[in-house]
Amino acid sequence: MRIGKLDLGEKPIFLAPMEDITDPSFRYLCKKFGADMMYTEFISSDGLIRDGAKSVKKLDIFDYERPMGIQLYGHIVESMVEATHRAVAAEPDIIDINYGCPVRKIANRGAGAGMLANIPLMLEMTRAIVRASSLPVTVKTRLGWDDQQKIIKEVAEQLQDQGIAALTIHGRTRAQMYKGTADWTLIGEVKQNPRMKIPIIGNGDITNPVEAKEAFDTYGVDGIMIGRAAVGKPWLFKQIKHYLKTGELQPEPTVSEKVDMARMQFEKSLEFKEGPVGIYEMRRHFSNYFKGLPHFKELRIKLLTSLEVDEILSLLEQIRELYGNERPEVSGGFWDRS
Repeated sequence: MRIGKLDLGEKPIFLAPMEDITDPSFRYLCKKFGADMMYTEFISSDGLIRDGAKSVKKLDIFDYERPMGIQLYGHIVESMVEATHRAVAAEPDIIDINYGCPVRKIANRGAGAGMLANIPLMLEMTRAIVRASSLPVTVKTRLGWDDQQKIIKEVAEQLQDQGIAALTIHGRTRAQMYKGTADWTLIGEVKQNPRMKIPIIGNGDITNPVEAKEAFDTYGVDGIMIGRAAVGKPWLFKQIKHYLKTGELQPEPTVSEKVDMARMQFEKSLEFKEGPVGIYEMRRHFSNYFKGLPHFKELRIKLLTSLEVDEILSLLEQIRELYGNERPEVSGGFWDRS
């Protein structure tokens, strides 16, 4: 699969851009386990052109992470164009436009998935960004605004006509938010449309290697994107690649191995962030790293409330001592899709 001149190989796996999640510490682990393409957290065009410290900080990219994309969102064409110039100056490999974020405060002002309610503006903005960028421009969007407006097949062609180099489709509408089940049927129909010449990347509800293989085999997508399923589980990329190559399912890491990974990410988080932010933003990862452990409630509360680095490191070691080489499974078995 190629995005412009960027060769991502066969059946690449992407890490989705997620606010307060896909920071450098998490990306470090995901890259270590084989993510083929990653993105910054999504960046507000308004924040970037006003030199907002948080937005500017998100532009940081490290060579070992490449290929990397910077994802922008906004609702004003001129602001998005100016933000594109600033993002290109940070030297990513691609510029990605967010037309998929369903969060109310973003969508209701016409940005993110809000663009699905104003297709003419979406196309105008896309065309302007493509013209402003010296790098390949890609788009991430959803099936449509709601069940009555699943317009992705028409919109995909129109976006391609504006010059984008690839399209990622999340298989839900904006109204669904992250609820219900992703509809991969429409993603497959976009991919099978003979007019579509650019790569199609599917996103939504891929939580294990079996589902990843089905996405490729059944719907014919060029790549898949993993989002929430990778939080606290960066080894998922390695498991998927192994299964696609061999047909064998790798076991879950032991608790001791998870402690090593959680500790590595925590130390990276402290390295990249000042003050308690590096602790706060690790909490959702910690929670997922140790999901399924029996009799874990008391330790979990301590792990997710402590603000002391030494105490957190000590708690991680207690988890190792208590659970060691156990491989906890979710109910029904780890690979059970029921």
